[in-house]
Amino acid sequence: MRKILSTHPLHPRATSMLAGAGRLVVASALDAKRLAAEAKDADIVIVRAPLPPELFAGASLLRAAIRHGAGLDMIPVEAATAAGVLVANVPAVNARSVAEHVVFTALALLRRFRIMDRDLRAKGWLAGREHANSTSELAGKTIGIVGLGAVGQAVGHIAAHGFDLKVVATTRSLRPAPERVGFLSIDALVEQSDIIVLCCPLTEETRGLISRERIARMKPNALLINVSRGPVVDDEALIEALRKGRIGGAALDVFATQPLPPSHPYFSFDNVIITPHMAGITEESMMRMGVGAANEALLVLADKLPVNLRNPEVIERYRRRFPAD
Repeated sequence: MRKILSTHPLHPRATSMLAGAGRLVVASALDAKRLAAEAKDADIVIVRAPLPPELFAGASLLRAAIRHGAGLDMIPVEAATAAGVLVANVPAVNARSVAEHVVFTALALLRRFRIMDRDLRAKGWLAGREHANSTSELAGKTIGIVGLGAVGQAVGHIAAHGFDLKVVATTRSLRPAPERVGFLSIDALVEQSDIIVLCCPLTEETRGLISRERIARMKPNALLINVSRGPVVDDEALIEALRKGRIGGAALDVFATQPLPPSHPYFSFDNVIITPHMAGITEESMMRMGVGAANEALLVLADKLPVNLRNPEVIERYRRRFPAD
């Protein structure tokens, strides 16, 4: 029976879909050695944790690595391609979940929720209520979106149509801007935005994109929200800006090192919201991602190509490894 290895448990609906296609096994650990060992006899790997490049060299039966989500940074695509393994993902299915998280954290920062809630509980009603005098509304502000893929577009739609924000964006794509979204350069966006939302993929171009120089250009009360990847931001520069009170605050869901160490400076700021890389995780999105990944796995096991194939250059080598029946 074919083996489907998943780094994490899947939604029950996805598990049910795969039941007749093979033996679903959840990885016993996520370290490189264990993953590589458990993938040796796998036909499919469903990915929610980083895969080591050496996994592909030792997995002679492996047909596809399928990302349970959109970002491909957890899959060493070059190693997969060299081994003749298909790489697929499930794009856009958690865009709404991430976009709602962006709005939630922006509102929490503007309304000073963390410090208000803390003082209300520790010091009483009036101490908590006092913070209301320095809170602010979303309406009328400018939100700058870095990366206008599915997540960026969902953020822009909610911001413009739900909260009457002015929406500007920067993107590598030259496609027409969605309704009520204006394009700016990254530097102009950083200077003009009250809320900067990072929705871009991690590439060599975006690594360190929010640099010391760009953080220095931000408005004194600007908020930075990162739902992309940690290395997009220069952590040292952001921490320095927060310590000196040069920006309004930040909401960070992703980090260069995960899990974030409990002693990390980000935990010390009242105007920083920390979440454990869960902006895209809800009951609904887990179902959509699981079902999407299961659908792609079923296609591959039926000797078809996945809908969202991300390394098409591998097809010739893949067909040599697995000739059509």
